[in-house]
Amino acid sequence: MQELDERKRKILNAIIRNYLDTGEPVGSRTISKYSDLNLSSATIRNEMSDLEELGYIHQPHTSAGRIPSDKGYRFYVDNLMEEKEQEVTEMKEFMIEHTERMERVLKQMAKMLADNTNYTAMITAPSYQQNKVKFLQLSQVDEEQLLAVIVTEGNLVKNKMISTRESLDNETLLKLNILLNTSLNGLSAEQINLGTIARLKEQAGIHSNIVSDVLDALAGAIQEEEELEIYTSGTTNILKYPELRDSQRAGELLAAFEEKQQLITLVNETLASEEETGIQVYIGDESPIQNMKDCSVVTATYQLGEGMQGTIGIIGPKRMDYENVVDNLKTLKNQLDTVFKKPRGK
Repeated sequence: MQELDERKRKILNAIIRNYLDTGEPVGSRTISKYSDLNLSSATIRNEMSDLEELGYIHQPHTSAGRIPSDKGYRFYVDNLMEEKEQEVTEMKEFMIEHTERMERVLKQMAKMLADNTNYTAMITAPSYQQNKVKFLQLSQVDEEQLLAVIVTEGNLVKNKMISTRESLDNETLLKLNILLNTSLNGLSAEQINLGTIARLKEQAGIHSNIVSDVLDALAGAIQEEEELEIYTSGTTNILKYPELRDSQRAGELLAAFEEKQQLITLVNETLASEEETGIQVYIGDESPIQNMKDCSVVTATYQLGEGMQGTIGIIGPKRMDYENVVDNLKTLKNQLDTVFKKPRGK
């Protein structure tokens, strides 16, 4: 690989990508259309001749088109896997840093919201509502186990162990990785239908049983619910209001904030019935939480793109200052967008 300069690498990659897409020999005119090359057909022909002499491509017939050789495929696969491994590493590092930063910011915002309204505030960490496959990598752990690293939309990384009855060599693993990524990239669980599965198994040949196991692990990873993080602040603010200060009512409310499960019910209800404004108001018996029937609950859904969303909520007495609460929720929605959405687009 050291014998290829940057231009030859780009041309070889273009030939291989084009051949993978079409299955037809690739000529210099086709390669000259790649906007990032900016090379004449004559220059490309010369470079293709060099690549042929070096054994990376060959001419199957008398036509001018070339196709990749085994050596060319090896170049492509090794570089592809190296790039993807680096991408996965960077994603993991980013998510660790991003998660720590997000937790700090959300806790601060929950406190600010509770202070500004004098009620109890809650904010959930954003979660992904429609996970899609972004990248998948299989690695041999030992003779009986494969590790599947699955990266879903939003750069969430999940690891799944897969039992296998056969030991796979590196060449077979690389071919399976290319097959799986080419076929599954950008698909959600619902889009991986019977036709897709049958086609994958047929292309995998004698390794179709491994593809079945990978697809099962993939479906589990996509549909697996992340543990919902909920940050609360100002829980004792409810004790400032006489109608909520009754020992039984106060105890039930504080328990709801402490246990979090009832708050998850509230979050799910909000995401399922969000109105066009993004603001939901539950008054008394309208609340999906039994322990909050003596309160008013105002929630909002914030959107961070790529199917990523979370919930903000304020719980207080029925006589709460609704105008102030709604204004604070709208302001916080904008702040969350500023803090998290823009850096994600970099």
